[in-house]
Amino acid sequence: MSVPYETTRPGRLIPWTADDPYARALRTGRGPLFLRRSDGWLLPLDVERWCARPDEADLTVLARCEGAVLDVGCGPGRLVAELAARGRRALGVDVSEAAVAHTARLGGRALHRSVFQPLPGERRWGTALLIDGNLGIGGDPRALLGRLARLLAPGGLVIAETVPVDIDERVQVHVTDGQGTAGAPFPWARLGTPALLRHARVLGLAADGQWSAGGRCFVSLRTRSASSSAEPPNRTAVISSQRARNPSADSPAASR
Repeated sequence: MSVPYETTRPGRLIPWTADDPYARALRTGRGPLFLRRSDGWLLPLDVERWCARPDEADLTVLARCEGAVLDVGCGPGRLVAELAARGRRALGVDVSEAAVAHTARLGGRALHRSVFQPLPGERRWGTALLIDGNLGIGGDPRALLGRLARLLAPGGLVIAETVPVDIDERVQVHVTDGQGTAGAPFPWARLGTPALLRHARVLGLAADGQWSAGGRCFVSLRTRSASSSAEPPNRTAVISSQRARNPSADSPAASR
């Protein structure tokens, strides 16, 4: 999960600090950790599950991935690492340095970057993932989905996890460890499946499938298949080790 400091303003990335409660939770692999609204409402964050191997619900997502996979808000990288272990091309994107470092330790590839900044392989990804609540990134689901549509190849897939209730909420939240330590406030969103499908229709994304597993809900959306010329990939990305290298012309996730 890519939690705080993601923004829909292109090129802007508010940096994390080593003392952030989310970074500390990833280093230890456990919570407690919450998103907290200004009215005191708390949403528990499942750090232990994020830091474990993919569960049965995650595997239903991985089974539906097509082509090269971009995991937006990859968190500690369990999905990227599992795809890599299967010989699949995959790249994680996260605004947390701790998350990117954790993904690299698992053998996955990840960029310390906002999804709204330039990314390698634009217009050539087969699948984009928004798992573990990452529909909330930036607090503007329509802007986020529109950005993913521009990253995917024609006919590509967005696979998103939704809240298992009918909700379409925009809030300001911060991350807290429940002991008074809090990160900076940031915009977030929570969407159920009906709300996601409404936003998708406006953007021309077609519903491709809906399913539930392990008490979690998922939706797949497909971009238009109309032919279009691919945009040249960004060739200045810094991946995992923070070294700048050029991605392969054949694979948007080839460099590390």
